Parts: sequence; structure tokens; C-alpha cells
Amino acid sequence: MEYGAATRGALLAAAPLSGARRSWLPLSSPPSPPSIQIQNRLYSISSLPLKARGVRRCEASLASDYTKASEVADLDWENLGFGIVQTDYMYITKCGQDGNFSEGEMIPFGPIALNPSSGVLNYGQGLFEGLKAYRTTDDSILLFRPEENALRMRTGAERMCMPAPSVEQFVDAVKQTVLANKRWVPPTGKGSLYIRPLLMGSGAVLGLAPAPEYTFIIFVSPVGNYFKEGLAPINLIVEDKFHRATPGGTGSVKTIGNYASVLMAQKIAKEKGYSDVLYLDAVHKKYLEEVSSCNIFVVKGNVISTPAVKGTILPGITRKSIIDVALSKGFQFFGKSSINVFGFLKVEERLVSVDELLEADEVFCTGTAVVVSPVGSITYQGKRVEYAGNKGVGVVSQQLYTSLTSLQMGQAEDWLGWTVQLS
Repeated sequence: MEYGAATRGALLAAAPLSGARRSWLPLSSPPSPPSIQIQNRLYSISSLPLKARGVRRCEASLASDYTKASEVADLDWENLGFGIVQTDYMYITKCGQDGNFSEGEMIPFGPIALNPSSGVLNYGQGLFEGLKAYRTTDDSILLFRPEENALRMRTGAERMCMPAPSVEQFVDAVKQTVLANKRWVPPTGKGSLYIRPLLMGSGAVLGLAPAPEYTFIIFVSPVGNYFKEGLAPINLIVEDKFHRATPGGTGSVKTIGNYASVLMAQKIAKEKGYSDVLYLDAVHKKYLEEVSSCNIFVVKGNVISTPAVKGTILPGITRKSIIDVALSKGFQFFGKSSINVFGFLKVEERLVSVDELLEADEVFCTGTAVVVSPVGSITYQGKRVEYAGNKGVGVVSQQLYTSLTSLQMGQAEDWLGWTVQLS
């Protein structure tokens, strides 16, 4: 994968993707990339807070040709869906056999050259992450828990026999990419800037082996709701033929192959009118695992239950955040569960059977793309069960959604120190 002057010229001449309205002519250069100097300290896992503290600030100096008129892109923000919109820049860095990634740089967003014998194309040696940036009412930009994504990518890279950027380099690259594409961050309340870090084996291999070279890319796109329903009940079908993951496999890491394998079941489900698919475990075929790209929670009485992460389920950052928000509001751990000493509400991480799902009072999904998505109905082996009459959002779903999004968007005090402010 080469990205020199010739590639830059080709990228500039590339036609914009459908749906994106650019403020510059197709054959002209985009605004000059900002010269970004990150002045705040870098973060490592040893420096993560154990106690509540305020928003961390990223002070950056932007020397650019941006004008006031181009600070917010010209898009129909009222009707923003969840799809790719061509933005201005992407971050790219490479790593050789020494395991060290180069400093990295911003290049215009566009196609990349890739050897047909690369590890990612032939053997699926690739990982990705997903996180979001939000614009606040004072026009600053907030990131949400980027260190968690960096750590999860490093865990996945170890499983896939790949080097990965350090936590510090990952977070710094995310900051640079968001600032370079700041005009694409939706106005407050109109959506978010979805950030896609991608790590892949770009070096050429023929026999089955780790690639000799790796490329780390970050691109971004403004997005609205993942499900067309928005914060409204979705309808799921329980899949008992196909399985997302098996014990000993890669279900707990965000490798690219995990997502291609769910497309068939998802396609069949959507053709029947369902929003998505809920998978069962591959051994007993009766315990809940996760939706195609979301974790699942079940509410019954005063207990919230979610499948324990034991190797076949992705440890979702939103999932973890939902549990942490509950803890911060008065929950206390007791063994494998926690109890809210004020509201007498317990949260459990354990095996959750499909029978419990069908008897639940409320069900919801969590994920970076969906945040919190209430489930209106579940269909299993021809039996359909509706929750709250399939007409509204459950009380627990609504409270957790409001609490989490208020933190993400800077509308509430960040007592957990999760947000990183770019200014």
C-alpha cells in the first residue's frame, strides 16, 4: 500500500460518494489538512481514573485554511442515516516486521492500493473498532472512552497474531482524524461522527502465515440512527440454525470475519421484516449470546441480566458503560451481580436462557452504533412475544439511554471521567 504524491493526486480526482455534497469542485484539492499539535498528555491504562473526575481536555492548535463558512459541512442533517459519507481526510500509518508503527499522517479520504496477496484479503487478518465524536452546545467536540477501543484492539490483535498501535498512538490518531474532519461532526442533537479505526495485514503472503506488514487506518463519517426505528422498539428473531461464534474461536474480538458470517442470517431476517437477529450459543443452543452487532440485556422484575462475556461474546464498550453507569448511581457488587441499594435493582452477568428472554418484562440492545435500542418483540421458533405492547420504550431502556447519551453529548457532568474534549 503506497501513498505518495501520485496516490494523493488520484485520490483528489476520485468522484465523491453518493449522498455527499462537497464544498469544493471534484477535481480541486480539499481544504489543506490542519497542522495538529496535540498538547495534552497521552493516556495509558495505568493512568485511567479509579475515581470520578471531570472532562479531560485536548488542547490542539489548528493552523488551517478553513473558513467560518466551511466549519460545518453542507448536509441534510435532519435526515442523516447510518451510511458512508465521504469526508475530507483519513489517518494512515504502517508497521513492518519490527512491530513499530510509523508516526502516521493525514491523507485525503479515498481508495487505497492493496496487494492482491495481502494477509487481510487472503486470510482475513484484520480488525476494526467503532467509536463516536459528538458536538456540544458550546461547539466543542467530545470523544467517548477512546482508550477502551484502543485496549480492545490490542487484545484482538494479540488473538489474530498482529501488532497493534499503542494506546497512546491510537488515541492521538483518533484525535487528529476528528479534528481534521471537524466540519463533518453533526450539529448538536443531529447525530454523531462515527470513527472507524481499521488494522489489517497489508503485506503480501501466499502460504498461511502472519503478514509481514500491517496498516492502521482511521476514517470517519457523520451518522444518524443505526436502526431506522431510532429510539423506538425493534423486532428481533432468535436464530437457532446459524451461529455467530463457537468456544475457542474469535467471537470475543472484533475481527472482520465475525461480521461477514452473520450476513446470511441477517439478510433472511430482514427479508421477513425483522430488524436483526439474536444468536444462541453453539453448544447448548439455548443461551443468549448477542445480536449481529449488539449486546443484549433482559429485564425481569427488579433484575437486569446480560450474558457473561466468556470468549464467544464481544465485550462491548457500551455494554460495559451501561453497567458502569448503573454502578455510579448507587449499585454495589455482590459476587457476579450488583444491587442498587436505593432502587433495589440488581444487575447480573451470567448465562441467560432463551426461556428467560421470552418471559422478560423488557429487553434492550447496546452498542456503539445503536447506543441503547429497546426491543419491541422477539420471535423464536414461530412464537412471537411482545414487550410493553410493542408501542413504547421501556422504563429501564429509557433511563439508561438518557443517562448514557447525556454523558456522551456533554449534557450532564462527566462524573466518571469518560469524555475527552477536543478544542
